[in-house]
Amino acid sequence: QVQLVESGGGLVQAGGSLRLSCAASGRTFSRYGMGWFRQAPGKEREFVATISWNEISTLYANSVKGRFTISRDNAKNTVTLQMNSLKPEDSAVYYCAARSTTQTTTDLTRYEYWGQGTQVTVSS
Repeated sequence: QVQLVESGGGLVQAGGSLRLSCAASGRTFSRYGMGWFRQAPGKEREFVATISWNEISTLYANSVKGRFTISRDNAKNTVTLQMNSLKPEDSAVYYCAARSTTQTTTDLTRYEYWGQGTQVTVSS
């Protein structure tokens, strides 16, 4: 069982930066593939970024590639999403997710554990 708690959301102007963090409980965090997803009002939840257990493999949505960076610290049971050059269309609730496999995937249905989400609002 894994519990996930996101933090770091807030209000920022377009072009600004935010750093989201996800704290995970559980002794086997290092064996979990981790991901970030987001959901804007009236839209489906969508993939943002994912990272493998050993940080060797990362994947990004085309819409955030080059602006967002996902990383993890297995010693601290945390995964981070650094978001730069933010745009109003990045506004959404951002969710941290975990799956009990070391591999990465963009498919949200393959993630077993989810955090409660953190709101990111980018003003124009």
